[in-house]
Amino acid sequence: MAQDAKSSKLRRNRSTVTHKIGYALTHPARVVPYLRRAARDAWLRLKHPDHVGYYRAVMASDTRRNPEAAVGSQTHERWLALGQMQFDYLIEHGLRPEHRMLDIGCGNLRGGWRFIDYLDTGNYYGIDISPDILIAAKKTLVERDLQDKLPHLTLTGDLTLDFLPSRHFDIIHAHSVFSHSPLKVIEECLAHVGRVLTDTGYFDFTFDRTEGVEHQVLREDFYYRTETLLQLADKHGLHGRFMDDWENRPHGQSKIRVSRSPLPGPGREDEAQRQSLARGSAV
Repeated sequence: MAQDAKSSKLRRNRSTVTHKIGYALTHPARVVPYLRRAARDAWLRLKHPDHVGYYRAVMASDTRRNPEAAVGSQTHERWLALGQMQFDYLIEHGLRPEHRMLDIGCGNLRGGWRFIDYLDTGNYYGIDISPDILIAAKKTLVERDLQDKLPHLTLTGDLTLDFLPSRHFDIIHAHSVFSHSPLKVIEECLAHVGRVLTDTGYFDFTFDRTEGVEHQVLREDFYYRTETLLQLADKHGLHGRFMDDWENRPHGQSKIRVSRSPLPGPGREDEAQRQSLARGSAV
C-alpha cells in the first residue's frame, strides 16, 4: 500500500486545475496562503523576467519574514534536522576533513555550518544567488562561532562557476536547488561543474522527482523525470547515478550523483568512494 501511494504521488501533476481543486478541497486552510503566493509571484515575474532575478526577489521576500523558512524549514527543529541529514549522508559517503567542498545554494548554512565545522580551515565554499540569504548565512556563522574556519561565502549570478579553479573540489553539493530551477539553469550547471571537480570527486544534487509529466508550479517548484537529468549529465560528459539509499531518508526530494569518472555500482559504493576520495586528496 505504501509503495502504491508513493507511486501515485510520483505520477501526480501539480500544475493541473484538477489537482489544484482537489488539493484546495482537502486543504482549505492553505488556499489563502497559496493565492497570496501566486499573486506575489505574478508580480515578481513581471518585474524580473529572467529566472535568477525572479528567484533572487523571491528569496529576498522570504528571508525578510524568516531566513529558515526561506530555505524550506518551517521550524528551527526542522532546519536543524535537514542540515543534520545532509551532513550525515555525506559523512557516510566518504567526506573527510581534508576534502574541499563546494556548496551550491548554501542558503543560511542549514547544512553548511556543520560542514564548515567539520572540514579543515578554508575548505568550504558556499555560493548563492541571494545576497539576503548570504547575510543570514554570515549571522549563522557568527552564532556558531565558526569565523576561524575561514569559509568562502560568495554571491553569484549564474552557475557557470567560472570564478572557481579547475579540478579543485572533492565534493560538490546542491540541496534543494534544482527543485527550484528550470532546465536551462540545471544544464548550465552540469555543463560547467565537471571542470571544477577533481577526477575522483562527485557532485550530489537533489531534485523533485516525477514519473509522469514534467511540470512546474508558480515557477518556484520544478518536477523532473530521473532520466531527463541523467541524460543531461551524460550530454556534458558526466557519469550519473540515481542514489537509491537517499530514498530511505525522511525527505521529499530524490538525489542524483554525477562525476567525471565512472561511479561504482550499488553495494560497492561506500568503500570505493572512500578510497577514491582518499587518493584524490593525497594528490
